[in-house]
Amino acid sequence: MHIHYKKDRVPATQDIIELYDNAVLKRPTEDPGRIAKMYENSNLVISAWDGDKLVGVARSVTDYCYCCYLSDLAVSKDYQTAGIGRQLVALTQEAIGPQTMLLLLSAPSAMEYYPRIGMTKLDNAFYFPRKE
Repeated sequence: MHIHYKKDRVPATQDIIELYDNAVLKRPTEDPGRIAKMYENSNLVISAWDGDKLVGVARSVTDYCYCCYLSDLAVSKDYQTAGIGRQLVALTQEAIGPQTMLLLLSAPSAMEYYPRIGMTKLDNAFYFPRKE
């Protein structure tokens, strides 16, 4: 297994849907148009590939100078212990630079993962939930 990371290629919508479903990342995968729009409106996408197979993705919205919201981090189940998630986060940090804070909201099943890669848990966040 030799993983290639790409910053210059947004994966095909169907590949993203298959990855999300495989990684059990709760996203609206039944709505390909919405998935496509999520990626059209993101300004930092880093993907991980095993040959032609999409095995990981980090999708972010950032201003590249103060804040970055890492909205999706997904790794295929078969690749989850290979360090791909850690590398996607590291490449995201490299792309945004040292002055930019990186924030994400964790899926409940991944709460134990992020401290292991050096992220700090916060208790001071607020949000308005989606209405649809």
